[in-house]
Amino acid sequence: QVLLVESGGGLVQPGGSLRLSCAASGIDVSIYAMGWYRQAPGKQRELVASITTGRSTNYANSVKDRFTISRDNAKKTVYLQMNSLKPEDTAVYFCNVDRWVIGARTVYWGQGTQVTVSA
Repeated sequence: QVLLVESGGGLVQPGGSLRLSCAASGIDVSIYAMGWYRQAPGKQRELVASITTGRSTNYANSVKDRFTISRDNAKKTVYLQMNSLKPEDTAVYFCNVDRWVIGARTVYWGQGTQVTVSA
C-alpha cells in the first residue's frame, strides 16, 4: 500500500517561514517525480513546485524565490521550505509522486496539510 503523509503545516504570521515534509511508504520514490500542490477555498488545486528524479525543479511564478523544494530519496521524503509567507499562500498543501511509463501515468497523493498565513 502506497502512503504519503504530509506534516509541518500550521499557522504563521506574514513574513514567516514553514517547512513542509511528505514521507512516502510502500513505494520507491527514486523513480518518481515529486511535487507540492495547494488548494485554497473556492479555488482549483494548483502546482506549487515539483522536482524530477534528476532533481530539476519547477516553481509557480507566485512562489519563485520564496519557496524551495528538495528531496531525500533515502528517507523517501520531499520537502517544501516556504519563506516570506504571504496571506495568499493560505491553502491546503498536498504532496504527490508522479511517473509516466510508456504512456501510462501513475500518481499518488497525500491527504494534505493546512497552511494558514495570518496576523
